[in-house]
Amino acid sequence: MANPYRELFNAPGSRAFVLAGMVARMPISMTGIGLITMLSQLQGGYGLAGSVAAIFALATAFCAPQVSRMVDRFGQGRVLPVSAVVGGGALLLLLLCTRLQAPNWTLFVFAALAGCMPSMSAMVRARWTEVYRGQPQLHTAYALESVLDEVCFIVGPPLSVGLCVVAFPEAGPLAALLMLAVGVTAFVLQRSTEPTVHPHDEEQPGSVVGSGDIRLLMLLMGAMGTIVGVVDVVSVAFAQQQGQPAAASIVLSVYAIGSCLAGMVFGALKLNVPLPRLFLYGGVATALTTLPLLWAGNILGLSLAVFVAGLFFAPTLIVAMALVERIVPPAKLTEGLTWLITGLSIGVAIGAAGSGWLVDAFGTRSGFWLSIVAGAVVLGSAVQSYRRLK
Repeated sequence: MANPYRELFNAPGSRAFVLAGMVARMPISMTGIGLITMLSQLQGGYGLAGSVAAIFALATAFCAPQVSRMVDRFGQGRVLPVSAVVGGGALLLLLLCTRLQAPNWTLFVFAALAGCMPSMSAMVRARWTEVYRGQPQLHTAYALESVLDEVCFIVGPPLSVGLCVVAFPEAGPLAALLMLAVGVTAFVLQRSTEPTVHPHDEEQPGSVVGSGDIRLLMLLMGAMGTIVGVVDVVSVAFAQQQGQPAAASIVLSVYAIGSCLAGMVFGALKLNVPLPRLFLYGGVATALTTLPLLWAGNILGLSLAVFVAGLFFAPTLIVAMALVERIVPPAKLTEGLTWLITGLSIGVAIGAAGSGWLVDAFGTRSGFWLSIVAGAVVLGSAVQSYRRLK
């Protein structure tokens, strides 16, 4: 039986842009946690560290779609180097300010400017779309990218934290900066696979976020991100409550493994089900699989619950990305893909902050109620999207 993932790389230049894109996207998973680790070591607390990291995350959520919008208009080769220089340069200045013990306000300024880093996962998906637009291989390509996103967030945070602790406090963010420089440079130099700049429709100016369909997809992605944020925080609190704090890493790994496996299998399938119906199925399954989280009584039970919940994360994300490719015009594809990733990132932040507050106020298990609410939002968004898109 032919391997659909191997067949993807029959396209000339595909291996090179995927590898470069993987290196270039690592900073998104490494920078925030690296800043927290660095500043907590040097400042002796988490208040400033968390605030600086939050500014970086919010700036990234705001800036990434704007950068992608410019990419759609002027091309990856012209915009990505400027975005990387601005974002990477600001990150370097933040590290210098930290080392020189500059006033705290400088950290916030440069953290905000560092958010100008491009959304490289959207850039890679845009190249796959250019190669396989309208072909069944695009489904498999989107599945591969969803799995690589998961791998990025599995490998990046522990790598960044480990470098900060073992080498020197700034080592994690500095490694992220070097990966950004090397990855974006290698990616941009591959001109043969760069997407064509499509003519813009002057009758539909402005951002694609004005589309009701895109806003619904963003809402669903935000709710899915909220579930991820809840699992991250509550798993740590649950493991500590059970007297096994190290087991939190096992629970989180199981969640990621479930999502990766499901994404790989889903990407290899050749389904004849219409995308809106697949999206509805994914939304229903995602909502239902949040319920077992409430019943987990030990680490094993929680691991099984999050494994099941993770099984539907990557497939639903894959279908959502495929719907964006159908909904938005080619001239605005990169921006549309980035808005979904932005919605996911905002949701993770909401889930982490909201569940943390619930755990502090009402106990460990209360945090999972936020995932139930998020699951209901996923279900409602999926049903409404199906009605609009079918």
